[in-house]
Formats: sequence, structure tokens, C-alpha cells
Amino acid sequence: MAVARVTTKGQVTIPVQIRKTLAIEDGDALIFEITKADEARIRVIKRKRLTDLYGALPATRPYPGKEAIRTKVGQSLGEKPLGSQDDRQ
Repeated sequence: MAVARVTTKGQVTIPVQIRKTLAIEDGDALIFEITKADEARIRVIKRKRLTDLYGALPATRPYPGKEAIRTKVGQSLGEKPLGSQDDRQ
């Protein structure tokens, strides 16, 4: 059984053995639920990292590269493309 104390600010440090058992990591959220018997239950909501989404959607076309995309966006906005002859004067 692990014991933790509440600070004057209402903060609690979760003991290491509890963090390891529940796989609580930096950035995870905790949900506190109160049961009808006035007991508290804790649920861990794992933080989703952007890298976890890599490859989640299939590519529907080849990636032309950053510069090609910037040029196309600039053209669609009615601007001169980067590196055009007018920019070098």
C-alpha cells in the first residue's frame, strides 16, 4: 500500500510504484471518480503524441516537397513564386 500526502495547495505526488503499475507518464491525464461508497477511483488517459499518428492515413499521392507546395500556395494566393526573376532585382 502506497501513501501520499496532500500539500497546502492540494497537490499530491503519486508514488513511483503506483506510476509504474498504472503506466502513468509525463503529460498523461488522470480522471478522479467518486463511487457511491465515497471511494475515489483513478483512471489514466494516455497522452497522444503526434508521432503516434505517423502513417495512420494512407498516402493518396506522392509528396512533391516543401518548396513545390509553397510555390503552389503562393501562386494560388496570386503572389509571385519564391525565387522568381522579379525577386532577384
